Amino acid sequence: MEKKMIDQAEDLRIFVQEKSGKTELSNSEKSEKKEEKSTKTRVITISSGKGGVGKTNLAVNLAIAYSQIGKKVILLDADLGLANVNVILGIIPEFSLFNLIKNNKPMKDIIINTKFGISFIAGASGFSKIANLDDEERKRFIAEMNELSFADIIIIDTSAGISNNVLGFIAAADEAIIVTTPEPTAITDAYGTIKIITTELIDSKIAIKLVVNRVKSVTEAKKVAHRVVSIVGQFLNTKIDYLGYIYDDPNVQNAVLRQKPFIISDPKSKASICLKHIVSRLENIEYMEGSGVGNFLKKLMSKNG
Repeated sequence: MEKKMIDQAEDLRIFVQEKSGKTELSNSEKSEKKEEKSTKTRVITISSGKGGVGKTNLAVNLAIAYSQIGKKVILLDADLGLANVNVILGIIPEFSLFNLIKNNKPMKDIIINTKFGISFIAGASGFSKIANLDDEERKRFIAEMNELSFADIIIIDTSAGISNNVLGFIAAADEAIIVTTPEPTAITDAYGTIKIITTELIDSKIAIKLVVNRVKSVTEAKKVAHRVVSIVGQFLNTKIDYLGYIYDDPNVQNAVLRQKPFIISDPKSKASICLKHIVSRLENIEYMEGSGVGNFLKKLMSKNG
């Protein structure tokens, strides 16, 4: 509370000085100060080695679970192939990041405040244009994206597999959650994804985490997780964190058919309880402060430049 009051007092002092023509801080200093105050935004990508493992469903419901513990959350759809976050949310977005980049729409017109307590940005078609931005478009894109610094958490649903776009998002984020199921092909593809991340992004400090989806039992989940964690440690010399599992729950599919997130339609279902445990682990056991929207954009643009 005391720190918040000091920050507010400092903002007021700067405002009064600017109005009176007595600007004590230079523009660069004010920019640095603004960035310093917005460096707590935590950017998490949700990825998978193959499609059909429940990646998008996890992203949507994880975002809502975070909002339910008081976090300001932005969910960004960066799946360039099958953008369907809006389907699960039951939303038809009027604009996406494409409109921000090519039609000069401001961020306030792009971002959607949903009834589920999270903000949503349809971004799939827009992100494919980042590599082709001219200098002016790039500056505007960065300026508008910096408007998202109010968020505590930004969750990005990437495409399945490891394309250059997916690697770009993972490299720019603070954490990458890899989703798999007990199916042998899903496990193999999850390992392949982690292998590419660790070999292609060797300079990145990305924290890799694992979630096992659609399990029949705790034993099955632990068996799959142990297998992936052990192989990654042995052959890639990399440590990944096992976040937890989500039961193969019929309530999940029912929620999808109703176009309503399962954590909302049935908050006491097995899947919902599992998801809340995952958020608890992310927050309390393995909490890490984010590096901020500015840093995320800097790394993202360097990958797409």
